[in-house]
Amino acid sequence: MTLDDWLAHCERLHPKTIDMTLDRVKAVKDRLGIAFDCPTIVVAGTNGKGSTCAMLESIALHAGYRVGLYIKPHLVHFQERCRVGGAPVAAESLEAHFEAVEAARGDVTLTYFEFTTLAIMRRLQHEALDFVILEVGLGGRLDAVNVIDADCAVITSIDLDHTEYLGPDRESVGREKAGIMRTGRPVVVSDPVPPASLAERAKEIDADLRQLGRDFSFSGDRTQWQWAGRSKRYAGLAYPALRGVNQLLNAAGVLAAFEALADRLPISAQAVRTGLALVELPGRFQVLAGQPAVVLDVAHNPHAVAALAQNLDQMGFFPRTHAVFGAMADKDLAGILGRIAPLVDVWHFTDLPLPRAATANELQAAFLAAGLRTPPDVATHTHATPLDALRAAAAGATAADRILVFGSFHTVGGVLQQGIPRVTAGAAAPEPPTLH
Repeated sequence: MTLDDWLAHCERLHPKTIDMTLDRVKAVKDRLGIAFDCPTIVVAGTNGKGSTCAMLESIALHAGYRVGLYIKPHLVHFQERCRVGGAPVAAESLEAHFEAVEAARGDVTLTYFEFTTLAIMRRLQHEALDFVILEVGLGGRLDAVNVIDADCAVITSIDLDHTEYLGPDRESVGREKAGIMRTGRPVVVSDPVPPASLAERAKEIDADLRQLGRDFSFSGDRTQWQWAGRSKRYAGLAYPALRGVNQLLNAAGVLAAFEALADRLPISAQAVRTGLALVELPGRFQVLAGQPAVVLDVAHNPHAVAALAQNLDQMGFFPRTHAVFGAMADKDLAGILGRIAPLVDVWHFTDLPLPRAATANELQAAFLAAGLRTPPDVATHTHATPLDALRAAAAGATAADRILVFGSFHTVGGVLQQGIPRVTAGAAAPEPPTLH
């Protein structure tokens, strides 16, 4: 079976796409003997997980370590989720590990996420790694990644998302994320105003809580920044290559995590500087070269979209902003649209190829029902695919305008299917993509 065959099999295996339990995953993990004998970090949170994982990986690579990373979801190809030495693994190299999970599970049903998580962790286990980074999925306490007892946990920003599973307020969400903590082991919290439930859980199990503003801090001016922890300091740091107002929060948490693991994973100041300067992560306030400016961002909840709006506002003046937007139906659409609507002049809503996705017509209806900037002040259009929506946005844009593609990973991934598109103002379609 090919990787695509296995992924199709995983989609058929369990009646639910999400099943918040750990017992089934732990049973199969134990049968497979999955464990890591090198320092391991798990990263949870509502927003900032991907950026945090990317910075952890980049700094460790520039320190000379062989790094394994499980990051999700993917933008175009599934194997993007499993990285070794800074690059995605070959799709074919995953097939044997899917086969092993299938053989080990017996009559245990696994969701797509659980099955693929076990296969990827087994793939990473079979590499000679110095450092493993695992991104938590939806929650924390009952997330499949939490079957691993990590040496350090990182919890990024906490906000409302997936409330049907994680609870109706930040304290409830915080309790779920706090489930990745382990007794006596460090947990880094980079949320500047964390819910009290995080500290309560750390005290309850005697975890080594390292909190932004108490155990580590940062400051900076327009050209450089500095960081101070319990025992280490870094000064004269260049800003991370990842754009955005929240990236210093994420970077500060990353440095606190390395400080916590310094006895097993020492990192030089040069590795910090180079790793932050060269880190890459597609789809996180990614600005493509050319005119009109094209911004790609996977912000898909109100908290992330508020940060996106702030980033857009700091880009400078553009006569008009054309937005391509697609999202899952269970998202807080009114909250998302309300935070960014003042910046958008033309909306291109798109269908996405998933049953969970809101249709373009539903997104358009949600926008009109929210009573935000409405026609004739703002034009709205609907499209069958993200690439169709981008083509239409390009056709209606001038070279001085800005096109924003945001929302679900499937929205951004949909315009990257054939590589990074070169968008030409007023063109009926983007030029042939530049493959990267």
